[in-house]
Amino acid sequence: MKTLMVQGTTSDAGKSTLVAALCRVFAKRGVNVAPFKPQNMALNSAVTKDGGEIGRAQALQAIAAKVEPEIDFNPILLKPNSDTGAQVIIHGRAISNMEAGKYHDYKKVAMDAVLTSHNRLAKRFNLLLVEGAGSPAEINLRENDIANMGYAEAVDCPVIIIADIDKGGVFAHLVGTLALLSESEQARVKGFVINRFRGDLSLLQGGLDWLEQYTNKPVLGVLPYLHDLALDAEDAVAIDNKVTSATINIAVLLLPHISNHTDFDALRLHPNINITYVRHTQTIPAVDLIIVPGSKNVLGDLTFLKSEGWDTQIKQHLRYGGKVLGICGGMQMLGNTINDPDGVESSLKQITGLALCDFETTLSTQKVLSKLSATMQLNDLQTPCSGYEIHAGISKGTALNKPFLTFNEHPNGFVNDGFISDDNAIAGTYLHGLFDEANATTQILNWVKPEATLKPISIAQHREQQLERLATMCEAHLNIQQIISIYEGYNNDR
Repeated sequence: MKTLMVQGTTSDAGKSTLVAALCRVFAKRGVNVAPFKPQNMALNSAVTKDGGEIGRAQALQAIAAKVEPEIDFNPILLKPNSDTGAQVIIHGRAISNMEAGKYHDYKKVAMDAVLTSHNRLAKRFNLLLVEGAGSPAEINLRENDIANMGYAEAVDCPVIIIADIDKGGVFAHLVGTLALLSESEQARVKGFVINRFRGDLSLLQGGLDWLEQYTNKPVLGVLPYLHDLALDAEDAVAIDNKVTSATINIAVLLLPHISNHTDFDALRLHPNINITYVRHTQTIPAVDLIIVPGSKNVLGDLTFLKSEGWDTQIKQHLRYGGKVLGICGGMQMLGNTINDPDGVESSLKQITGLALCDFETTLSTQKVLSKLSATMQLNDLQTPCSGYEIHAGISKGTALNKPFLTFNEHPNGFVNDGFISDDNAIAGTYLHGLFDEANATTQILNWVKPEATLKPISIAQHREQQLERLATMCEAHLNIQQIISIYEGYNNDR
């Protein structure tokens, strides 16, 4: 198997997007290609077919490569639950919560998991396209590194470095990153990619010539700034959409530890839906629906929600006839209490919920991870739907006697999920990805505003269009043949 790694001068330089684009380029050429990210830190994750958990970017890259997402594509996933700590997920399964210092010492063990996944993939794929994390030049993180050059050195693979010119200082970023690498690491850097360029390329040519001469490394291409590019985001929440002819207005509470915000991509892309993320210090606007999203630290985020006064504003919204939907951790917040006796997510042992519906939740160390199909019970109709569960809580109470949906089959033996309030104003579910399917979205929007008639967006179709757009752009602006030569001839020129 051949391996090629993409590293970046900064976070959000375009590593995830470039790997996804190259996965699609080579998949279209008939190459048996797979994505890989040794270590990922993100609150947006995806569930694999076998019930494991990986970073959302690797799931997207797998779609680009036209293969089924699997745990080996992202062997180490870190999900922050505080400023200094994170849940550590290895080969798709959570093993513990660790503070940053403890995890730094744990990296030697984590590297074994990374190399195990690499070796398993090597037996099944011809090309592995690897995404680094952050920057390889972070001096404080270089010891026992498994995410960037530590991995590249361990498997002896070539590296491409990408930089975002839209941020400014692109030549300093590239030259400075290279200068902070060791001699052996510098040798394995085989070229640069400049991302998000706007304007006349001829005006940049002098800088490109200087960069190649100064570093003795080729510039493999300059990628243009793609306006309105919309793919599954892994970290930053996509900006609000503002439309002039909105039929439905939706507010999503931007919690400090919001997770799986890609749940709302299909809504955000809809031309007749205004979706606003309500941020710290902001008041919830007058809307048709308030969504309380998933959270990696439910007790802490519920405390934050109350401190913002959003609990009072939600109750006022309901009095005026609005609807409320809680998803996963957001659903848990709608109940009477949330218990965390084992400290799964925080040091708090119990917190009073919003008490909008009669149930309570207890967090446990055993996380539920499943891809599921179900039947939604909303609007007195039975609507097929599907999605995925990622949660560590079990909810019980009388409110759940009127479930939001019924599973076709659940690996843990659960029959029903979530609830619909007796007055039909509040609903909750553990199922992520509901809005990705047209039928389910139609039913939910009809529940919110029965008189509205909206054609839902197919997020899968939209994703395919964006991936094809990316692949076409890369074919036009990157020297693909030179990239092939880099990974095909790497071991021959050493």
